[in-house]
Amino acid sequence: MRAILCEEPGRLTLVDRPEPRPAEGEVLVRVRRAGVCGTDFHIFRGKQPFLSYPRVIGHELAGEVVEAPPGSALRPGQTVAVIPYISCLRCVACRRGKTNCCQDIRVLGVHVDGGLCDYLAVPERNLVPAGGLSADQAAMVEFLAISAHGVRRAAPGEGDRVLVVGAGPIGIAALIFAKARGAGTVALDVRADRLAFCRRELGVDETVEAGAGAPERLREITGGDFFDVVIDATGNAASMERSLGHVAHGGACVFLGIVQGDITFSDPEFHKRETTLYASRNATREDFEAVLAAIEAGRVPTGALGTHRAPLEAVPDAFPRWMSPEAGVVKALVEI
Repeated sequence: MRAILCEEPGRLTLVDRPEPRPAEGEVLVRVRRAGVCGTDFHIFRGKQPFLSYPRVIGHELAGEVVEAPPGSALRPGQTVAVIPYISCLRCVACRRGKTNCCQDIRVLGVHVDGGLCDYLAVPERNLVPAGGLSADQAAMVEFLAISAHGVRRAAPGEGDRVLVVGAGPIGIAALIFAKARGAGTVALDVRADRLAFCRRELGVDETVEAGAGAPERLREITGGDFFDVVIDATGNAASMERSLGHVAHGGACVFLGIVQGDITFSDPEFHKRETTLYASRNATREDFEAVLAAIEAGRVPTGALGTHRAPLEAVPDAFPRWMSPEAGVVKALVEI
Protein backbone atom coordinates (compact mmCIF):
# COMPACT_ATOMS: atom_id res chain seq x y z
CA MET A 1 0.00 0.00 0.00
CA ARG A 2 1.01 3.66 -0.38
CA ALA A 3 2.02 5.77 2.61
CA ILE A 4 3.49 9.22 3.26
CA LEU A 5 6.64 8.87 5.34
CA CYS A 6 8.39 11.75 7.06
CA GLU A 7 11.89 10.31 6.89
CA GLU A 8 13.49 13.26 8.67
CA PRO A 9 12.61 16.92 9.23
CA GLY A 10 11.89 18.58 5.89
CA ARG A 11 11.56 15.37 3.86
CA LEU A 12 8.29 13.61 2.97
CA THR A 13 8.32 10.58 0.68
CA LEU A 14 5.61 8.45 -0.91
CA VAL A 15 6.62 4.89 -0.04
CA ASP A 16 5.24 1.37 -0.45
CA ARG A 17 4.39 -0.47 2.78
CA PRO A 18 2.81 -3.89 3.45
CA GLU A 19 -0.93 -3.76 4.05
CA PRO A 20 -1.59 -4.16 7.78
CA ARG A 21 -3.17 -7.31 9.19
CA PRO A 22 -5.66 -6.58 11.98
CA ALA A 23 -4.88 -8.16 15.35
CA GLU A 24 -7.55 -9.47 17.71
CA GLY A 25 -10.07 -6.73 18.43
CA GLU A 26 -8.85 -4.56 15.56
CA VAL A 27 -10.69 -3.34 12.47
CA LEU A 28 -9.13 -2.96 9.03
CA VAL A 29 -10.04 0.48 7.68
CA ARG A 30 -9.63 1.80 4.14
CA VAL A 31 -8.55 5.39 4.73
CA ARG A 32 -10.49 7.82 2.54
CA ARG A 33 -9.67 11.26 3.88
CA ALA A 34 -7.02 12.76 6.16
CA GLY A 35 -6.86 16.26 7.55
CA VAL A 36 -3.49 17.97 7.87
CA CYS A 37 -2.86 19.38 11.34
CA GLY A 38 -0.44 21.79 12.96
CA THR A 39 1.15 18.74 14.59
CA ASP A 40 1.96 17.39 11.11
CA PHE A 41 3.62 20.69 10.23
CA HIS A 42 5.61 20.58 13.49
CA ILE A 43 6.78 17.06 12.59
CA PHE A 44 7.86 18.28 9.17
CA ARG A 45 9.78 21.14 10.80
CA GLY A 46 11.39 18.86 13.39
CA LYS A 47 9.63 20.55 16.30
CA GLN A 48 7.47 17.73 17.69
CA PRO A 49 9.02 16.60 20.99
CA PHE A 50 7.25 13.20 21.27
CA LEU A 51 8.23 11.77 17.88
CA SER A 52 11.10 9.76 16.45
CA TYR A 53 11.82 9.52 12.72
CA PRO A 54 10.96 8.01 10.30
CA ARG A 55 7.22 8.21 10.84
CA VAL A 56 4.09 7.80 8.70
CA ILE A 57 2.14 10.93 9.63
CA GLY A 58 -1.58 11.63 9.79
CA HIS A 59 -4.09 11.42 12.62
CA GLU A 60 -7.21 13.32 11.44
CA LEU A 61 -8.79 10.38 9.67
CA ALA A 62 -11.96 9.10 8.07
CA GLY A 63 -12.33 5.78 6.33
CA GLU A 64 -14.47 2.81 5.42
CA VAL A 65 -14.61 -0.44 7.34
CA VAL A 66 -13.07 -3.29 5.35
CA GLU A 67 -12.92 -6.08 7.91
CA ALA A 68 -14.28 -6.14 11.48
CA PRO A 69 -13.86 -8.79 14.20
CA PRO A 70 -16.62 -11.34 14.85
CA GLY A 71 -19.54 -9.86 16.76
CA SER A 72 -18.61 -6.29 15.86
CA ALA A 73 -21.37 -3.70 15.49
CA LEU A 74 -19.43 -2.24 12.56
CA ARG A 75 -20.15 -3.40 9.04
CA PRO A 76 -18.04 -3.39 5.85
CA GLY A 77 -18.39 -0.20 3.85
CA GLN A 78 -19.47 1.85 6.87
CA THR A 79 -17.91 5.32 7.14
CA VAL A 80 -16.09 5.91 10.42
CA ALA A 81 -14.13 8.66 12.13
CA VAL A 82 -10.93 7.49 13.79
CA ILE A 83 -10.05 8.35 17.39
CA PRO A 84 -6.25 8.40 17.00
CA TYR A 85 -5.37 8.09 20.69
CA ILE A 86 -4.54 4.49 21.60
CA SER A 87 -4.98 4.33 25.37
CA CYS A 88 -3.84 1.59 27.76
CA LEU A 89 -7.20 1.35 29.62
CA ARG A 90 -5.28 0.41 32.81
CA CYS A 91 -3.65 3.58 34.19
CA VAL A 92 -5.19 5.97 36.70
CA ALA A 93 -6.42 8.35 33.98
CA CYS A 94 -8.04 5.56 31.96
CA ARG A 95 -9.69 4.12 35.07
CA ARG A 96 -11.30 7.52 35.59
CA GLY A 97 -12.53 7.66 32.00
CA LYS A 98 -9.89 10.23 30.98
CA THR A 99 -8.45 8.14 28.17
CA ASN A 100 -7.40 11.36 26.44
CA CYS A 101 -4.55 11.80 28.95
CA CYS A 102 -3.57 8.15 29.42
CA GLN A 103 -0.16 7.74 31.05
CA ASP A 104 0.97 5.43 28.22
CA ILE A 105 -0.93 6.99 25.33
CA ARG A 106 0.16 6.30 21.77
CA VAL A 107 -1.10 8.76 19.18
CA LEU A 108 -1.33 7.67 15.55
CA GLY A 109 1.10 9.62 13.41
CA VAL A 110 3.17 10.68 16.44
CA HIS A 111 4.16 7.79 18.71
CA VAL A 112 3.23 5.13 16.13
CA ASP A 113 2.69 5.23 12.37
CA GLY A 114 -0.40 7.14 11.33
CA GLY A 115 -3.01 7.22 8.61
CA LEU A 116 -1.64 9.02 5.55
CA CYS A 117 -1.80 5.67 3.80
CA ASP A 118 -4.26 3.36 2.09
CA TYR A 119 -5.12 1.03 4.98
CA LEU A 120 -4.98 1.17 8.77
CA ALA A 121 -5.68 -1.42 11.48
CA VAL A 122 -7.02 0.12 14.71
CA PRO A 123 -8.84 -1.12 17.83
CA GLU A 124 -12.59 -1.21 17.33
CA ARG A 125 -13.05 1.11 20.34
CA ASN A 126 -11.16 3.79 18.37
CA LEU A 127 -13.76 3.99 15.61
CA VAL A 128 -16.91 6.10 15.72
CA PRO A 129 -19.65 5.49 13.12
CA ALA A 130 -19.97 8.68 11.10
CA GLY A 131 -23.68 8.39 10.34
CA GLY A 132 -24.58 10.52 7.34
CA LEU A 133 -21.37 12.55 7.33
CA SER A 134 -19.25 12.80 4.19
CA ALA A 135 -15.63 11.64 4.23
CA ASP A 136 -14.54 15.30 4.34
CA GLN A 137 -16.71 15.96 7.39
CA ALA A 138 -15.69 12.78 9.19
CA ALA A 139 -12.02 13.68 8.76
CA MET A 140 -12.63 17.01 10.52
CA VAL A 141 -14.14 15.44 13.64
CA GLU A 142 -10.80 14.93 15.42
CA PHE A 143 -9.56 18.52 15.32
CA LEU A 144 -13.03 19.81 16.17
CA ALA A 145 -13.18 17.39 19.13
CA ILE A 146 -9.88 18.77 20.47
CA SER A 147 -11.52 22.18 20.79
CA ALA A 148 -14.86 20.84 21.95
CA HIS A 149 -13.01 19.12 24.80
CA GLY A 150 -11.23 22.33 25.82
CA VAL A 151 -14.46 24.32 25.76
CA ARG A 152 -16.18 21.61 27.80
CA ARG A 153 -13.38 21.81 30.39
CA ALA A 154 -14.12 25.48 31.09
CA ALA A 155 -17.89 25.11 30.51
CA PRO A 156 -18.80 28.68 29.54
CA GLY A 157 -22.50 29.37 29.86
CA GLU A 158 -25.14 31.53 28.26
CA GLY A 159 -23.98 35.13 28.17
CA ASP A 160 -20.42 34.45 29.32
CA ARG A 161 -17.66 36.32 27.51
CA VAL A 162 -15.13 34.05 25.81
CA LEU A 163 -11.87 35.19 24.24
CA VAL A 164 -10.10 32.78 21.90
CA VAL A 165 -6.46 33.63 21.31
CA GLY A 166 -5.16 32.20 18.04
CA ALA A 167 -7.58 31.83 15.13
CA GLY A 168 -6.02 28.80 13.49
CA PRO A 169 -8.14 25.64 13.01
CA ILE A 170 -8.16 24.77 16.74
CA GLY A 171 -9.03 28.32 17.75
CA ILE A 172 -11.72 28.53 15.08
CA ALA A 173 -13.24 25.30 16.39
CA ALA A 174 -13.13 26.66 19.96
CA LEU A 175 -15.09 29.69 18.80
CA ILE A 176 -17.68 27.43 17.16
CA PHE A 177 -18.29 25.43 20.34
CA ALA A 178 -18.18 28.41 22.70
CA LYS A 179 -20.75 30.13 20.52
CA ALA A 180 -22.89 26.97 20.53
CA ARG A 181 -23.08 27.27 24.33
CA GLY A 182 -24.54 30.77 24.02
CA ALA A 183 -21.35 32.61 24.97
CA GLY A 184 -20.27 35.92 23.48
CA THR A 185 -17.14 35.33 21.40
CA VAL A 186 -14.08 37.42 20.60
CA ALA A 187 -11.16 36.27 18.42
CA LEU A 188 -7.61 37.59 18.83
CA ASP A 189 -4.95 36.85 16.23
CA VAL A 190 -2.02 38.41 14.40
CA ARG A 191 -3.47 37.60 10.97
CA ALA A 192 -6.14 39.82 9.48
CA ASP A 193 -7.25 37.09 7.04
CA ARG A 194 -7.98 34.66 9.88
CA LEU A 195 -9.96 37.30 11.74
CA ALA A 196 -11.92 38.06 8.56
CA PHE A 197 -12.75 34.34 8.30
CA CYS A 198 -14.05 34.39 11.89
CA ARG A 199 -16.32 37.33 11.13
CA ARG A 200 -17.52 36.01 7.79
CA GLU A 201 -17.98 32.31 8.50
CA LEU A 202 -18.50 32.12 12.26
CA GLY A 203 -20.26 35.38 13.08
CA VAL A 204 -18.13 36.12 16.13
CA ASP A 205 -19.06 39.22 18.09
CA GLU A 206 -15.68 40.95 17.84
CA THR A 207 -12.23 40.43 16.36
CA VAL A 208 -9.05 42.06 17.61
CA GLU A 209 -5.73 42.13 15.81
CA ALA A 210 -2.86 41.30 18.17
CA GLY A 211 -0.41 44.10 18.84
CA ALA A 212 0.42 46.91 21.22
CA GLY A 213 -3.16 48.19 21.35
CA ALA A 214 -4.84 44.82 21.84
CA PRO A 215 -5.04 44.77 25.67
CA GLU A 216 -6.74 48.15 25.78
CA ARG A 217 -9.18 47.10 23.05
CA LEU A 218 -10.04 43.93 25.00
CA ARG A 219 -10.61 46.07 28.08
CA GLU A 220 -12.96 48.36 26.12
CA ILE A 221 -14.96 45.46 24.68
CA THR A 222 -15.69 44.12 28.17
CA GLY A 223 -16.15 47.44 29.96
CA GLY A 224 -12.97 46.79 31.93
CA ASP A 225 -14.09 43.37 33.22
CA PHE A 226 -12.14 41.22 30.74
CA PHE A 227 -13.25 37.63 29.96
CA ASP A 228 -15.00 34.88 31.89
CA VAL A 229 -13.09 32.32 29.82
CA VAL A 230 -9.89 32.76 27.82
CA ILE A 231 -8.87 29.91 25.50
CA ASP A 232 -5.32 30.07 24.16
CA ALA A 233 -4.84 27.96 21.04
CA THR A 234 -1.49 29.41 19.95
CA GLY A 235 1.07 27.02 21.39
CA ASN A 236 3.22 30.11 21.96
CA ALA A 237 4.66 30.64 25.44
CA ALA A 238 4.54 34.45 25.36
CA SER A 239 0.93 34.42 24.18
CA MET A 240 -0.07 31.89 26.83
CA GLU A 241 1.46 34.05 29.55
CA ARG A 242 -0.34 37.14 28.23
CA SER A 243 -3.64 35.25 28.04
CA LEU A 244 -3.75 34.92 31.82
CA GLY A 245 -3.88 38.73 31.97
CA HIS A 246 -7.10 38.76 29.90
CA VAL A 247 -9.03 36.66 32.43
CA ALA A 248 -11.74 38.35 34.51
CA HIS A 249 -11.68 38.11 38.28
CA GLY A 250 -13.19 34.71 39.05
CA GLY A 251 -12.62 33.55 35.47
CA ALA A 252 -10.81 30.65 33.80
CA CYS A 253 -8.07 30.11 31.24
CA VAL A 254 -7.66 27.04 29.03
CA PHE A 255 -4.38 26.14 27.32
CA LEU A 256 -5.37 24.26 24.17
CA GLY A 257 -1.94 24.72 22.61
CA ILE A 258 1.17 23.07 24.00
CA VAL A 259 4.66 24.53 24.12
CA GLN A 260 7.98 22.85 24.87
CA GLY A 261 9.28 24.64 27.93
CA ASP A 262 8.02 26.54 30.96
CA ILE A 263 5.14 28.97 31.33
CA THR A 264 5.54 31.65 34.02
CA PHE A 265 3.06 34.14 35.41
CA SER A 266 2.57 36.61 38.24
CA ASP A 267 1.31 34.70 41.25
CA PRO A 268 -0.27 37.79 42.91
CA GLU A 269 -2.30 38.46 39.74
CA PHE A 270 -3.24 34.78 39.49
CA HIS A 271 -4.37 34.67 43.12
CA LYS A 272 -6.21 37.96 43.36
CA ARG A 273 -8.38 36.95 40.40
CA GLU A 274 -8.82 33.41 41.80
CA THR A 275 -8.06 32.23 38.30
CA THR A 276 -8.83 28.67 37.28
CA LEU A 277 -6.24 27.29 34.85
CA TYR A 278 -7.00 24.25 32.70
CA ALA A 279 -4.75 22.17 30.49
CA SER A 280 -6.63 20.41 27.71
CA ARG A 281 -5.24 17.38 25.94
CA ASN A 282 -6.71 15.41 23.04
CA ALA A 283 -10.40 14.43 23.34
CA THR A 284 -12.65 11.62 24.49
CA ARG A 285 -15.21 9.52 22.67
CA GLU A 286 -17.86 11.73 24.26
CA ASP A 287 -16.32 14.74 22.50
CA PHE A 288 -16.20 12.90 19.16
CA GLU A 289 -19.87 11.97 19.45
CA ALA A 290 -20.82 15.53 20.41
CA VAL A 291 -18.97 16.90 17.36
CA LEU A 292 -20.61 14.36 15.05
CA ALA A 293 -24.01 15.45 16.34
CA ALA A 294 -23.13 19.13 15.88
CA ILE A 295 -22.05 18.57 12.27
CA GLU A 296 -25.16 16.54 11.50
CA ALA A 297 -27.27 19.35 12.98
CA GLY A 298 -25.60 21.88 10.66
CA ARG A 299 -23.91 23.82 13.46
CA VAL A 300 -20.38 23.50 12.04
CA PRO A 301 -19.47 25.20 8.70
CA THR A 302 -17.42 22.26 7.42
CA GLY A 303 -17.67 23.44 3.82
CA ALA A 304 -15.90 26.69 4.70
CA LEU A 305 -13.30 25.00 6.89
CA GLY A 306 -12.00 22.68 4.13
CA THR A 307 -10.04 25.23 2.11
CA HIS A 308 -7.40 23.08 0.37
CA ARG A 309 -7.07 19.51 -0.87
CA ALA A 310 -4.74 17.17 -2.74
CA PRO A 311 -4.47 13.45 -3.54
CA LEU A 312 -2.13 11.31 -1.45
CA GLU A 313 0.62 11.18 -4.07
CA ALA A 314 0.77 15.00 -4.25
CA VAL A 315 1.34 15.51 -0.50
CA PRO A 316 5.17 15.79 -0.60
CA ASP A 317 4.88 18.71 -3.03
CA ALA A 318 1.77 20.30 -1.49
CA PHE A 319 2.94 20.21 2.13
CA PRO A 320 5.50 23.04 1.99
CA ARG A 321 3.00 25.25 0.14
CA TRP A 322 0.27 24.61 2.71
CA MET A 323 2.63 25.72 5.50
CA SER A 324 2.98 29.21 4.05
CA PRO A 325 0.64 31.82 5.60
CA GLU A 326 0.13 33.23 2.11
CA ALA A 327 -1.65 30.00 1.12
CA GLY A 328 -4.54 30.87 3.44
CA VAL A 329 -5.04 27.29 4.60
CA VAL A 330 -7.61 26.69 7.30
CA LYS A 331 -7.92 22.92 6.85
CA ALA A 332 -6.19 20.94 4.11
CA LEU A 333 -7.64 17.55 3.25
CA VAL A 334 -5.81 14.63 1.62
CA GLU A 335 -7.95 12.45 -0.66
CA ILE A 336 -6.98 8.79 -0.49
